[in-house]
Amino acid sequence: MLNWIRDRFRRTPTVPVVRLAGVIASSGSLLAGRSLSIDSVAPLLKRAFDMRGAKAVALAINSPGGSPVQSALIAQRIRLHAAEKGLPVIAFVEDVAASGGYWLACAADEIIVDPSSIVGSIGVISASFGFQDLIARFGVERRVHTSGERKAMLDPFRPENPEDVERLKRLQAEIHDGFKDWVRQRRAARLKGDETALFSGEFWTGRRGLELGLADGLGELRATLQARYGAKVRLPVIGPRRRLLSRFGLATGLDEIGPKTLAAIEERLHWQRFGL
Repeated sequence: MLNWIRDRFRRTPTVPVVRLAGVIASSGSLLAGRSLSIDSVAPLLKRAFDMRGAKAVALAINSPGGSPVQSALIAQRIRLHAAEKGLPVIAFVEDVAASGGYWLACAADEIIVDPSSIVGSIGVISASFGFQDLIARFGVERRVHTSGERKAMLDPFRPENPEDVERLKRLQAEIHDGFKDWVRQRRAARLKGDETALFSGEFWTGRRGLELGLADGLGELRATLQARYGAKVRLPVIGPRRRLLSRFGLATGLDEIGPKTLAAIEERLHWQRFGL
């Protein structure tokens, strides 16, 4: 009986689905625990690519971006597993795959979008606030002592220094070049139109992204995979294993409320850039 069940499942095509949803941030950031990082995603990818009988691996992406380093690390890990197992990778974009989210999508061999998905935003952004006038109004004196003349670069409590801004722009340009190189490497033959526009940081709907070569087709995950692998294809969703206490809502203490509130605000700002 057990052998019959095992043989039946072996004959049934399987495409594990890895959900990549959320802001991309390092495991040490405020968003840790509710974000995508190599630490949180690596175990999911391993489980998916190690699944017996897998015909492909699907990525369900819904991310407004975040850390370029974590985006690159996750994308590289996807390609490493794909090469080792010889499995095709198909990305399905839900609401948004922008900036770092699109970086992840490019790790797939094929990108499928909804007509109303948001894709692109191939650029680098840095945002902050200036509080020097605010603290002066309240009679607060800022005291900073450094060893190294650039150690306090872009301090939000000091007037903006044009030289510091220029240095930041050079750093951003280097990261942007790496992002563009990755997109070219993965999609060079499929990109259409002027690269200046494609790499300007602008974002588009999924339908327009398809016309620009940023995507390969329109569709929905289950319907697309059933059409390719049969109506009985198994689509197990690979997600993080939740701790027992968190399942019952007992894992959050009072000391975590403040950081979690700040994390929620930061996360909301990422999504709002795309009207979501």
